[in-house]
Amino acid sequence: MKKIALQACMALALMTMSVHALAQDSEKPAVGPDMLYAPLVYDNYSAEAAHNKPAKAGNGLYALDAGDGWLQDAMDNAGRTRAIRQRAMIDNPQLVAYNANRLPEAPPEGVIAGDPRQGMLTIAPAQVVVEDVTPPDAPVVPIHNWLHVFNASLQFTQAYISGNWYQGGENNLALLASINWNCNLNQDVHPNWLFNNALSYKLGVSTTHGDSIRKYLINEDNFLFTSQLGYKAVKNWYYSAMLQFTTQFLNNYKVNTRTMTAAFLSPAELNLGLGMTYSYKKADDRMFTLAIAPISYNLKYCRNITDIDPTRFGIDAGHHTKSAIGSNFEAKWLWRFTPNVMLTSRLYMFTNYQYVQGDWENTLDLSIGKYLTTQLFTHLRFDRSRARDDDWNYWQFKEILSLGIIYRFATVN
Repeated sequence: MKKIALQACMALALMTMSVHALAQDSEKPAVGPDMLYAPLVYDNYSAEAAHNKPAKAGNGLYALDAGDGWLQDAMDNAGRTRAIRQRAMIDNPQLVAYNANRLPEAPPEGVIAGDPRQGMLTIAPAQVVVEDVTPPDAPVVPIHNWLHVFNASLQFTQAYISGNWYQGGENNLALLASINWNCNLNQDVHPNWLFNNALSYKLGVSTTHGDSIRKYLINEDNFLFTSQLGYKAVKNWYYSAMLQFTTQFLNNYKVNTRTMTAAFLSPAELNLGLGMTYSYKKADDRMFTLAIAPISYNLKYCRNITDIDPTRFGIDAGHHTKSAIGSNFEAKWLWRFTPNVMLTSRLYMFTNYQYVQGDWENTLDLSIGKYLTTQLFTHLRFDRSRARDDDWNYWQFKEILSLGIIYRFATVN
């Protein structure tokens, strides 16, 4: 304590001597004690302030409407204060107790209270009130192992069907009802497995003006079930097994005749395959899958060969079934251009290396609000297993334009 007091006295004496020396050389009064006698704290260095006398501010530096003598005095006094303190710290660095980076910590915040009887102020620690901020129990988010997407629609349709379409039919205006259900394994929960299942059924009923025997015809009756089971090989590729089954449920006849063209399980087709599947998904806007099966088994079946000609389906006359070993592939993609416009496409092909059979289906869906939709459906088919047509060769084509109502339901992750 004695040492600190002695150092303070020496600093005070040095600064007092500097003040008197500067005051004698200056026309201005001595510097005031407010900042001059404060403890020495080093924060910067000014060579001009430390080694030279502070220069007066030149005339015109600050242009005021009134006299600026008081401003010049204040500036001169501040300059002399800086010079004296700098000179004292340079000549006696041992007297500098602190620098700007090593100042003592400020006292803690508190509440100042006064006692008039004793003439004292006291600082009491501030009372910190800790509120109960315990968060509520977080909601339990269920984990869905299976993701479901379901939609059902009832629509008015306009259809064009080529004369050699393998299930028959005619150009017409009609009603079309459709159901689509997808049940897929959630890959966010099971990243190494692929298990996709899709079931769809379309039924189109139309009035007919050219048929004198029946008041309506069935122009669309198609049940389709597909399934893929796979285990991840690398990145988006999976070792997979594939199944596809398709048939129809109701009887269909050629116009103005009692010739049956199709019925339940007439035709029906089953395809099994082993191979690889590529699966890609970008949010819900773009999805693409490609299934390649180098080993594939195809079975065609016609239950009623008494009333229906099985050769229409590539089955030999007088036989219910025809099987073949070959290869197949199926590609599906979905592209949602906007929240209200979506395109889905499916391309399927099978070959036993003697004939080729393929289907290409496209559906353009334009939603109008939540429950109204317009759909354009096209189906291009190529089948060399059946007899050649004079007009369409081995090609077949169907187009359906419809407007109606739709209901959708989906399970999210």
